[in-house]
Amino acid sequence: MQNFDKTQPVTPENALPGRTTPMPVAPLHAVTGHAMTHVPDGMEEAIFGMGCFWGVERLFWQQPGIHSTAAGYSGGYTPNPTYREVCTGETGHAEVVRVVFDPAVVSYPQLLQLFWENHDPAQGMRQGGDIGTQYRSALYPLSPAQQAAAEQSLAAFRQAMLAAGDARPITTEIVPALPFYYAEDEHQQYLHKNPEGYCGLGGIGVCLPPH
Repeated sequence: MQNFDKTQPVTPENALPGRTTPMPVAPLHAVTGHAMTHVPDGMEEAIFGMGCFWGVERLFWQQPGIHSTAAGYSGGYTPNPTYREVCTGETGHAEVVRVVFDPAVVSYPQLLQLFWENHDPAQGMRQGGDIGTQYRSALYPLSPAQQAAAEQSLAAFRQAMLAAGDARPITTEIVPALPFYYAEDEHQQYLHKNPEGYCGLGGIGVCLPPH
């Protein structure tokens, strides 16, 4: 598809076909040492899109109560995409991080606070200098409770932005979770493997009010 505008969403009909084989990943998380794909009993999952997933994954694995994190893709159409495919904008996916957490230690609303306060949710199809639909702000709730909490947090952060003098509309996508696809192993725990690597993560100086 020549002259494709990476800032415009792709349609299902025009999305790349992908493949049936999942991306292989290492069995254990390079930081926590826990299984990458297993969700133990009592743990919960959450999916966050905040731009380039390298810095986002590190933000979450540094928090208490986090069992594992994984860089990947969601919100689009192409099954089991590659990083190169996602970067064309022709898969429909956002770069996301899947977080497995212990709700007895850290709650989903607490993770939402990290989400809102550590990126710019009003930039549309970009995050800073990273431009394209894959860098959009996104929440993909995995349950009705997560959906309600996500929507409530968006409303609260909108009010906080207005109180801070920032009237830009929030462009965060909140839709029930679509399939999550693991990114290539080289992208997993990238900033642990490459401590001097690129991290574009940064908030706008607005805090999510407690509720």
